[in-house]
Amino acid sequence: MIDVKYALIAVLLMALVTYIPRVLPVSIVRRQIKSKYIKSFLHYVPFAVLGALTFPEVFYSTGNIITAVAGVVVALILAGREKSLAVVATASILTVFILELFL
Repeated sequence: MIDVKYALIAVLLMALVTYIPRVLPVSIVRRQIKSKYIKSFLHYVPFAVLGALTFPEVFYSTGNIITAVAGVVVALILAGREKSLAVVATASILTVFILELFL
């Protein structure tokens, strides 16, 4: 059985670790950022981090590298054509599903 004291300490530590990166920039930079470069950098950071965390895992999600690459290619083509997230996700899933039937 899980020790309640241990679980509470773990939850508090996780809360602290996720809270610090959110509060630290606000407390350090008190004035408005005027640099267009820094603003654009901060705008794209969440997308870059999310992509860096999820993109490599896409190639191992199906168990077959050929179907995974095909799904990624379809997703990139549709995303490049500015299709909605639902269309991109559905088309890549269907691509992988259909290829898995034949391979």
